Amino acid sequence: MRKLFLLYFAALFLGLLLGSPAFAEEAAKAASAVGDRMVTGFGLYSAVVLASGIGVGIAALGCGIGMGHATRGACEGIARNPELSGKLTVTMILGIALIETLVIYTLVVALILLYANPVVPKFLQFIGVGG
Repeated sequence: MRKLFLLYFAALFLGLLLGSPAFAEEAAKAASAVGDRMVTGFGLYSAVVLASGIGVGIAALGCGIGMGHATRGACEGIARNPELSGKLTVTMILGIALIETLVIYTLVVALILLYANPVVPKFLQFIGVGG
C-alpha cells in the first residue's frame, strides 16, 4: 500500500511539474490579450489561495492525528483503571480543545491572507503592476 501511495504521489508531482509550462503558455497568451495587470494580480492571489488551503489542510491533518492519539490514550487509561474515567475524560476534552485551537489559528491566518492581506497591494506596486 505504501509503495502504491508513493507511486501515486510521484506521478502527481511529475504531472504538476511537467504541466506547468502548458499553463504558463496559456497565461502568457491571456496576458498579451488582456494586459499584464490582471493576470499577474490574479496569479499572486491564486498562489495565496493555494497556500492557505494547503496550510489549513496540513494543520487539520496534524491536529486530527493528535486528537486520535489523545483519545486512544484516554481509552486505554480508562480500560486499565475505570475509577479514573471522570478525570481522564475531563483531561482528554481539555487537551482536544487545546489541539483544536491550532487549527483555528491556522484558519485565522489563512482568512487574513485571503481577505485582509496588506502585503499584496504593496507587492504588486513594487513589481510595477499595481496602480
